[in-house]
Amino acid sequence: MADFYQTGVVSTLHRLGRSDIDKIESELSWYAQGRPIALVLPSLYSELEGDALKGIIRELKGAKYIREIVVTLGPASDEEFRYAKDFFSVLPQKKSVIWNSGPRLTELYNSIESAGLPIGELGKGRSVWMAYGYILSRQEFHVIVLHDCDILTYSRDMLARLCYPVTNPNLDYDFCKGYYSRVTDMLHGRATRLLVTPLIRSLQKVIGYHPLLVFFDSFRYPLAGEFSMDIDMARINKIPGDWGLEVGVLAEVYRNTSLRRVCQVDIAENYEHKHQELSPEDTSKGLHKMCVDISKSIFRTLASEGIVFSEGFFKTLVATYVRTAQDMLKRYEDDAAINGLFFDRHEESLAVDTFTNGIRKAADTITEDPLGVPLIAGWDRVTSAIPDILMKIGKAVQEDNK
Repeated sequence: MADFYQTGVVSTLHRLGRSDIDKIESELSWYAQGRPIALVLPSLYSELEGDALKGIIRELKGAKYIREIVVTLGPASDEEFRYAKDFFSVLPQKKSVIWNSGPRLTELYNSIESAGLPIGELGKGRSVWMAYGYILSRQEFHVIVLHDCDILTYSRDMLARLCYPVTNPNLDYDFCKGYYSRVTDMLHGRATRLLVTPLIRSLQKVIGYHPLLVFFDSFRYPLAGEFSMDIDMARINKIPGDWGLEVGVLAEVYRNTSLRRVCQVDIAENYEHKHQELSPEDTSKGLHKMCVDISKSIFRTLASEGIVFSEGFFKTLVATYVRTAQDMLKRYEDDAAINGLFFDRHEESLAVDTFTNGIRKAADTITEDPLGVPLIAGWDRVTSAIPDILMKIGKAVQEDNK
């Protein structure tokens, strides 16, 4: 059984014993009549051939409170898009597959870019952003919920708990982040354990108290890809187009809503999905690239809050990070020992060394170019520049799905 301790500045909704899935789904079905839910599934074509997504489809068939499932597909040929439509056709809910690389959406991406608005690079961030645009075009949803398509331990309970805090009007949160344990015979989640948490706490040591850092440090799993939010958040939030997506989303939530309208919820006893390679020798791949992108996102967010960076600041930060990460590594080793888990101290130390290099790379980039690649524009700005863009997106997606 989980603890019920509240940490940080956001509400933590724990898993206290076994939840009654029938009861929570019954409540969601009632609330969703007035607060309809759209589920966004960002998917690569390769994931359609994996075991994880097949399991997700089986579970989603029972989630009858979801009004529409929006699959936003990564790069795909015409044949692959048609296969994807057939693959998801077994779902009983209304469903739409967004063909991001298709001619209709490509034309709309080009028109948005021609208006001088950033659309980011090809990837998950852009695909998710376009899914938001399509859902906004429908003008009938109150809640957007999103999760990845590589979850091997997926269950309906996970989805219901993720939807509940934003859908239930008595709780009425604007944003809910999922969290979970990631343990098999060893500890996983290196990017959170050995990068984000020690980096945030190192920044607190160097900068001192800052409400944004306290906000980041309040999340038990800040890199979780599962969250739900009020539809208006999708309208105003900007989105990073790289691996800084999850941290960037939290930064936008911090800017655009009250802290008391933000929560995190324990959605699974354990969570397993595909693992990224560390790639210690190459900053363009795996966890190494993830580290660079996440660090840049954090630094640029802090810069926008008025924090002044310098070469000396970053040297101090790197030294502080190394000590903080090494101290936390010892805690994880002890935690693994008392639970009888395998712990490879060399691999964990190599991860810290790799993340240290990634932080240095991110610091160099920030020093040379403090602004960097702009965030993908919020839909409120896009519709201001192109008033009929949502109507065009809705029409394009519907034509593709005929």
